Amino acid sequence: MFIGENLTNLRIMHGYSRKQLSDIIGVTEQAVWQYENNYTSPKMQIVNHLKSIFQVKSKYFYNKDVLDRYVKTGNIPVMNIAYRSKVMKIISKTQSEAKHIEFLDSFVNYVTTNVVYPTQKIIHLRNEVIDYVNTAGEDRETQIKKVAKLARHKLGFDHDSNDDLMFLIEKSGVFIFEKAIEEDIDAYSLWTKQDRPFIILGNLKRSAVRRNFDIAHELGHLLLHYRVEFTSLDRKEYKALENEANQFAGAFLLPEEPFLTDMRSIVRKTNPEAYIDLKKKWKTSLQVLGYRAANLRLLDAKNHRNFYAALHRKGYLKREPLDETIHIQKPEKVKSIFDLVAKKGIIDIRNMIDNDWMVETDFLHRLTGIDVDFFNNYLTKEQDFELINIK
Repeated sequence: MFIGENLTNLRIMHGYSRKQLSDIIGVTEQAVWQYENNYTSPKMQIVNHLKSIFQVKSKYFYNKDVLDRYVKTGNIPVMNIAYRSKVMKIISKTQSEAKHIEFLDSFVNYVTTNVVYPTQKIIHLRNEVIDYVNTAGEDRETQIKKVAKLARHKLGFDHDSNDDLMFLIEKSGVFIFEKAIEEDIDAYSLWTKQDRPFIILGNLKRSAVRRNFDIAHELGHLLLHYRVEFTSLDRKEYKALENEANQFAGAFLLPEEPFLTDMRSIVRKTNPEAYIDLKKKWKTSLQVLGYRAANLRLLDAKNHRNFYAALHRKGYLKREPLDETIHIQKPEKVKSIFDLVAKKGIIDIRNMIDNDWMVETDFLHRLTGIDVDFFNNYLTKEQDFELINIK
């Protein structure tokens, strides 16, 4: 029997309205509604079209899907998604991303069932931040500065380097994935109700330094804005929290003491090209370096405007020197776990894809951002003629 809820889950995750999906498969919107609510079952021709659109197997629609089996209902709080974006998101987009994380949560649950983690640093750090903020008497700017300094220390960052940014944040317990979001969203993050932190990074072509700022920005949301209901904020409140995450990212990526030391070597502080060596060292953009200098009052308002005008004049607001050469850090944690459970025989990958998930490897690629070849490699059987000797 066709299970309509499975179609609903796929449709929402892919961001389709019923009308949009009906146009694609050539039926009425009412027909899609009937499929999803189990009033009628689609003909096999429609099922074949649906499986091609969503990259699943036909039997996906006739068996309980992974959301029913591998994730706790209601574990993904839609209202808590924190976007790094210039605009507040409409509720349909938020629901789509929440459904995507629900599938990701299922995936992580599936591959880590028999994996034991060390203590998650990120949870201890978050709790320490909450206790500090609730009892501190300092102003908010001072709080953010102290939280950023604490985070670098607790997560094991070097005093003067961001080289291991992605690795250390993943190691702390955060699950980071890539996906094609959309042009006006750089990234987003949230805590599940079971205290699993996610950061989702857009995989549109971006420089390493911009990605590093996205990661630090979302870490700021995870630590400073735990359980904030972003969907209930007005524009002013939303912008205030975005500014706090930006302040955190600047202070986190460019810690005050070593950055002040570095700035002593900068003679022409309004010239963006004078900061190129610092960009190479800290893996941050010239724009962020300028903002941090202004935040620490190394540039007054007039000089910072001149600095920004120079960025604009040289075209550096779109593309900066070194953007093509600094290595882009990519998530590796889930790939490592997947590789471990596959090689140790904890999970039969072919059985996982064909019977447990009932999807194509393209589905897993879209879900996780991991290259499809990574999954396909586990499906390729090695052939061995068992020859003892060849003359």
